[in-house]
Amino acid sequence: MVIDFTKMEEKCLPNFKGGEKEYNAKMFDDEHNKIMRGRLIPGASIGFHTHTDNCEVIYVIEGRGTMINDDGQDEVTAGKCYYCPKGQGHSLVNDSDADLIFFAVVANV
Repeated sequence: MVIDFTKMEEKCLPNFKGGEKEYNAKMFDDEHNKIMRGRLIPGASIGFHTHTDNCEVIYVIEGRGTMINDDGQDEVTAGKCYYCPKGQGHSLVNDSDADLIFFAVVANV
């Protein structure tokens, strides 16, 4: 299956998971997984949340930000991949002056 994000409408999700501003995403979702191309504008964030039934992989395509997790925080930049295993929590913050664009997969495990 090919997922063509160029043909998908971008959805605006205000205060996603309790975050700041809005999370913009093109999403594919079936009963097993969510596959997304996400965009956070400067100052936007995805609120801290725990993956109780699934895990998430985030690959940064463009920009930079801060990933806050159970163990602290890490800077994420283009080319870096972040993994949040089942049972752990995280938040993504765009604390830069440009859009943060990423690819994410939430997989049920």
